[in-house]
Amino acid sequence: MQKRIHQIELFIKYPHDVQEEWFQNLISAAEATEWGRKYDFKSIYTVEEFKNRVPISDYDGLKVYIDRMIKGEQNILWPSDIKWFAKSSGTTADRSKFIPVSLEALEECHYQGGKDMLTIFCHNKPNNKVFTGKTVVIGGSSQINNFSPDSYYGDLSSILIRNLPFWAEFLRTPTMEVTLNPNFEEKIEQIAQLTIKENVTSLAGVPTWNIVMAKRILEITGKDNLLDIWPNLEFYGHGGVSFMPYKEQFKRLIPTDNMYYLENYNASEGYFGIQDQSDSDDLLLMLDYGIFYEFLPFENLEDEHPKTLGLHEVEIGKNYALIISTNAGLWRYKIGDTIKFTSLSPYRFQISGRTKQYINTFGEEVIVDNADQALRAACDATAAIIKDYTAGPVYFNNKDAGAHEWIIEFEKQPGDFNQFCDILDNTLREINSDYDAKRYKNMALAKPIIHNAPDKTFYNWMKSRGKLGGQNKVPRLANNRDYLDPLLKIIHN
Repeated sequence: MQKRIHQIELFIKYPHDVQEEWFQNLISAAEATEWGRKYDFKSIYTVEEFKNRVPISDYDGLKVYIDRMIKGEQNILWPSDIKWFAKSSGTTADRSKFIPVSLEALEECHYQGGKDMLTIFCHNKPNNKVFTGKTVVIGGSSQINNFSPDSYYGDLSSILIRNLPFWAEFLRTPTMEVTLNPNFEEKIEQIAQLTIKENVTSLAGVPTWNIVMAKRILEITGKDNLLDIWPNLEFYGHGGVSFMPYKEQFKRLIPTDNMYYLENYNASEGYFGIQDQSDSDDLLLMLDYGIFYEFLPFENLEDEHPKTLGLHEVEIGKNYALIISTNAGLWRYKIGDTIKFTSLSPYRFQISGRTKQYINTFGEEVIVDNADQALRAACDATAAIIKDYTAGPVYFNNKDAGAHEWIIEFEKQPGDFNQFCDILDNTLREINSDYDAKRYKNMALAKPIIHNAPDKTFYNWMKSRGKLGGQNKVPRLANNRDYLDPLLKIIHN
């Protein structure tokens, strides 16, 4: 771990050199693949040549190649054999995506990220006792796919668990069989029953599903909080969704100042960032995981030939869509997330939203980061705790202006719901000038409509969509009513 801390310090000190080296490594490794021959990687020597020759792609742009890989063809996008595919629906579409996961991506990216998270935790808290007990992991499920007996798919978490070295089983609970149970509700019950007898020192995974598990454990045991069951619990490594709506819930479940929370930014496409400071929510951009980064300014997202920026060109506070080239054969791939840098030395950032998760029906350009800030202010003022939320537009009609419609499920109700609504609206106006302009005298945007959703609204909705557990997430914002209308039906039934 000490050696790894030194390596992290090196890429912090020489970020551009490290990225240039990885760019050359990736281009060289893939020059004999079908993709590399198509764009003549052998003759590419600079990043500018790469940008001019290779188009930016999303999943649809690579799908025809990935489908061939799923059926068993190799050396298409990446030279080594690819047998695993991370199934991901993302948060903006129901159609599944199958992201290739190479051996290099497993070893150099995903596993390295997991090890680095523990390394940073131990470096920041050297007197911890996390290795004296076990980690509770709620995995997804994986299965042999229908295309080839030699290729497999599943949630990324399940792929990682299935490929872990044997000794990792001694540090994790419950068994792999339970962790990968495809029936989520049955799995939660099994995990709850089995882990209450273990010495659990850490948790890992998406906050949403850890809370579901924790509440079931408290129901079974009749205890007030998790420390009554696991007195040595001291670390939670989380990711997948913003921790803001869940922070107060975890304080109730684990009522101690000694609990250490550390966020990671890990997706099916790669492992990108780790929270390396206990006193800041910012994430350190991990530069030596076999990923070459480009950054597309959010305002240029819809340009026909958008110009991306290199790491040396980014600015603090601006929103960028993340473009990656990886050691799993994703070339200039737009993963759908937006980030904003908070520091350039070292490169630290915050996840600000999704390229498709925003509301811009009336030119207001509200992104997830805006929503989270406004909700935080409203919760602080009214002592509320949010469990889940989503929002979308109410379209113009002949008589009325448009509006934003919110569905919010509370863990703890606000002291004054009307005040909560006012602060949410006013904070959005303060932090987003476009929203404020549209709200002027209710001319384009009327006051937001906010529904106080009953308990388990979002859980039941996710269940109805077959999206419980794993890396499935509640979509926060949408520029349409695809999520609002089904949720309102559940509320009104």
